[in-house]
Amino acid sequence: MEPTVQRVLKISQVHRNPRQPREHFDQDALNELAASIDKYGLMQAIEVRPDNNKGGYEIVAGERRWRAHQILGRTKIRATITSEKNELQRFKRSMSENVTREDMTPFEEAHGYQRILDEEEGATIESVAADFSKTTTYVKLRLALLDLRIEVQELVQDGKIGTQAAVQIASLNLANQGSVLSKFVRGEFASDNEIVHFAYAMKQQQDQAVLMIVEEMTEEQRTERTVAQKKTRTTLDKIEQVRGLLDEIARTEPMKLAEMLDGQVGARLEQLDRVAESLTKARFQLKQAKAHAEARSLVTVNPEAEADSDGQQAAEAEREPAAA
Repeated sequence: MEPTVQRVLKISQVHRNPRQPREHFDQDALNELAASIDKYGLMQAIEVRPDNNKGGYEIVAGERRWRAHQILGRTKIRATITSEKNELQRFKRSMSENVTREDMTPFEEAHGYQRILDEEEGATIESVAADFSKTTTYVKLRLALLDLRIEVQELVQDGKIGTQAAVQIASLNLANQGSVLSKFVRGEFASDNEIVHFAYAMKQQQDQAVLMIVEEMTEEQRTERTVAQKKTRTTLDKIEQVRGLLDEIARTEPMKLAEMLDGQVGARLEQLDRVAESLTKARFQLKQAKAHAEARSLVTVNPEAEADSDGQQAAEAEREPAAA
């Protein structure tokens, strides 16, 4: 156990660690923390280490508390001085504090996990996940964000693209990321959900060795395709006819419906619930189909696509868009 001593230091003696994982601090959250410290006092001392290069003390843990003291105009702060010399261990402790107490940005987390993997001997994604009480899949998805094009990273940092959509885009090669980016810049996505569906469809097509081209089909394949097209379109036309029947029910007064369905209202409601569930599933499939149709004209196929490990497949499963 390393020796520590607690002292009251001048704020001017303390400076932040430039390599600490957190770069962005929410001002409202800092103001709330400052108000709490002003009312109740500092509940936990910050942790610092002597800085032989710059002089004074470098923060190991507690930068938010230090910033809150500055907001309050305090000139002194209670600190625990540690002689810990391992820079990576200090980094991990600082990161752990931020991950567990206040959400870091996705990229701050990702860069933090990557640094540990790069610098800690024997570190694995599994060990990093365990260190921060995260699942292996969670850490993998955060690390995947580092595969994003810089332009997309900037959009995510600015809050213009959400994390779920960003993870889906990150699964694409750089050329296909560029296609998603171009559509986004042109304003062709109404929501993050549309980005998720489009990028997921593009990923599926990207990982095919070849794309099926109509001109290259055999006569038998073309015939099968024509039959399937006709059947699917006929089915959707019949659904449109059913919509007219549903509109008729929707226009009927509830009291009259109760009278006409004497004793069957509950059963008929369950019937419509089943129809609604099937409609939701069908709608989801058509949204995916729309994404595939749009992606087909843009996708750059990856001829070397291979099935990854179980862990990779788990991450892909988490990337799969939910029905919406």
